[in-house]
Amino acid sequence: MMKKNTGFTLIELMIVVAIIGILAAISYPSYKNSVIKARRIDAMGALTGFQGAMERHYTESNSYLAAGSPNTGAPTIYSTVSPVDGGSAYYNLTIQAVTATTFTVRASPIAGSSQATDGYIELQGTDVRAWDKNNSGSVTAGEDSWDA
Repeated sequence: MMKKNTGFTLIELMIVVAIIGILAAISYPSYKNSVIKARRIDAMGALTGFQGAMERHYTESNSYLAAGSPNTGAPTIYSTVSPVDGGSAYYNLTIQAVTATTFTVRASPIAGSSQATDGYIELQGTDVRAWDKNNSGSVTAGEDSWDA
């Protein structure tokens, strides 16, 4: 009587590996886009927190001036990067424009990061939001919201 061998053949294993490779090739770009979107949303949240810090500064000094060094650029009252709770930085947070009664804060993607081609995000003190979706360096018509 002959004993029958059980197990997988090399061809069966190669087919499984090929299927796993195809699934990975299809899902990786979607995963990468989800990570970029999540980081952008985190930067939008950081800008909202930055807006709150600017409002607290105004309450204390009756002016938005002197919230940065000297007035525009890196903030002195809030984190200078996003994410604000540590980890790898993907956006620089800056005060783009400021007067005694108005301000605009910006999250700019850090060069060399996965967000580098994502375009900047802005928030004005009047709650006007803008995102440079096509990374052209300026906000064009239809890009005046934070639709992630």
